[in-house]
Order: sequence, then structure tokens, then C-alpha cells
Amino acid sequence: MASLMGETFFEISGQGPAPLKDYFHFEISQSEVIWRWWKISLRLNSRNTKPGELRQSHEDYLEDNRLQSQVAMVFGPHILQYSKQLCQGQYDYIVRLPNSLLFNIMTRLNLEDLEGLSRTCHRFRELCNSEEFWEQTVRNQWGALTPSVEDLAKDVGWRTVFFTNKLHLQMQISRRKQKENQPSEDEEKQTCPSLPLEEGLG
Repeated sequence: MASLMGETFFEISGQGPAPLKDYFHFEISQSEVIWRWWKISLRLNSRNTKPGELRQSHEDYLEDNRLQSQVAMVFGPHILQYSKQLCQGQYDYIVRLPNSLLFNIMTRLNLEDLEGLSRTCHRFRELCNSEEFWEQTVRNQWGALTPSVEDLAKDVGWRTVFFTNKLHLQMQISRRKQKENQPSEDEEKQTCPSLPLEEGLG
């Protein structure tokens, strides 16, 4: 299971809270914690300041209260707690599973559980709102799809198709077909050319 974690366990970047303008990057790999910063200032004496970097082992990070307080200040207490859990070997393996396996699990959840899952972390929020997931869900529940449904899904999205009842879908498909079958203005001119003006009397 440890191989699912990859070389980099976690990383995040962002600007410090006001009035700070500096940028920070926080990364946790299999062997170390990396803290990088870029000082942003309009002062002349700060223009040539080089980016900084601090590397520590997991054990040293867990004992470094100063660095931990910086992580909490820039990225918040939740990120600090999560980083400490990773350095203590408490890994969230399920988030590391391939999309295909996660989609398999997600398609077995009801809508309330899916909504709750989407609020647990950034990755699950992306997966729960992805077109790939909703396409797989529609195909699993509906079986074979007509080309008309597939064309409609390309335009409005698979999630919209899932939440639209079949009667409304049929109405949308019918309107699309009618619109496609209507001749354009150029075609109308070619098929129904304007009649010549009648010559004046006398």
C-alpha cells in the first residue's frame, strides 16, 4: 500500500496572509519536509533577496515548533495537522487510489453520500464534479445510450443529463433535431428563390 503514496505525499503553494505579500511552498516527500519562500517587497534593499529553502527530516519537523507555526499562519491549522499526521506515518491511502477504482466506489454511493464525499478534500471535490464520473454513472445506470443522448451530453454535460428526467431529455432531443432539420437562410434562398418583380402596367 505504501507504493500508492508516490514520492511526494503532499504539496501546497500560496501567498501569506495580509499584510504579507510573500509566497510560500510547502512539500512533504517520503524522506523530508521542504519549506520554500519568495520575499515580495517594493523596498530597494529587498529586490535582490534570493528565495529561501529549508529541508528537514520528518522527525525534525515534528519537533520544530517555529516552522509548524509558520505553516499554520500561511496555510491554516488544518494543513498543519494534516502535515503532522503524514510525518507520523498516518497516510490517507484512499485518496491515492487510481480514478478508475474511486469511480467504481463512488458509483455505489447515494447522492447524499456523494455530496458529503465532495466536501472531504480537494481531490474528491474534483472527482465528484468531473464529467468522467457522471458519464460513467449515466452509462452504468442507463446501459446502451442512443447517439442522440450522447450528442446532447456533449453539449450540456453528463451531470446535467443525469439530473434531467427522461421526458425532458426527449423534449430537448426533439428540439435539437427540429433545429438541425430547419434550413438555414442561405438554403431557403436556394430552395425558394425570390420571385421576379412584376413589370409595371402600361
